[in-house]
Amino acid sequence: MRGVDYNCTVWGNSDDPLLVLLHGWGDAGSSFQFVADALPDDWRIVAPDWRGFGDTRHRAEAYWFPDYLADLDVLLDLLSPRDPVHLVGHSMGANIVGLYAGVMPERVKSFVNVEGFGLSERDPAGAPDNYRRWLQQARDRPVFAEYSRFEELVPRILHRSPRMGRDKARFVARLWAQQDPDGRVRLKADPSHKLPNAVLYRRAEAEACWERVEAPVLLVVGADTQFDVARDWLAAGTAALPFPNAEVRGIDGAGHMVHFEQPEALAATIESFIRPRL
Repeated sequence: MRGVDYNCTVWGNSDDPLLVLLHGWGDAGSSFQFVADALPDDWRIVAPDWRGFGDTRHRAEAYWFPDYLADLDVLLDLLSPRDPVHLVGHSMGANIVGLYAGVMPERVKSFVNVEGFGLSERDPAGAPDNYRRWLQQARDRPVFAEYSRFEELVPRILHRSPRMGRDKARFVARLWAQQDPDGRVRLKADPSHKLPNAVLYRRAEAEACWERVEAPVLLVVGADTQFDVARDWLAAGTAALPFPNAEVRGIDGAGHMVHFEQPEALAATIESFIRPRL
């Protein structure tokens, strides 16, 4: 797809209603397994691995964020060429959908945004230093930590998602990593994703896209999220939300990784929002 061999995890039958789940940075589509298990079995769920994550092919050059929008556009044309699609995105995946739904509103039927609230505004005066930092770091290929066995990755996963439990963390470890021929366990994600973006984030541009979203939007926030903007959305209610047709719900017992810590509650939230809109 667009020159990249894309991997997708699929649940359900081809004639069931389509639901596309889009993962965040460092994750993989297959880690929505817990949510898929908790959803009714009459959905056709498709969860791609974004380029350079999971089992989707790496690129030789750097990654450019708009490529994710273009990949999503092609994917939706393949899955549903005529009808708009129900989309669920987590974190980076939600940020991608937030832009896409404003640029291509006719392709999105509804949007469940799980902890995807953009980045903080950056001062343009920092651009020279940011370009310098990017040039310096781009000289050498970044690396991720390596492990001698999958079990060593489990504490890292539990640190981010302490409520998910060790068994689920072990399952995710084998989705996020692979054992190479030398016996070392390495993350599947391309380390090049660690490079800083050469261009500063412009939040005003993202908000301009959000304002053009026509689909109904549900913002899902982990009640224990560590991000101030998410807590602000949850506290302020509908009037303060940055999407025109949006509501917000909190999920107790979850931080940022809601799909790991409270998959049943997230599945119920998705179902109650999207099912009436089929």
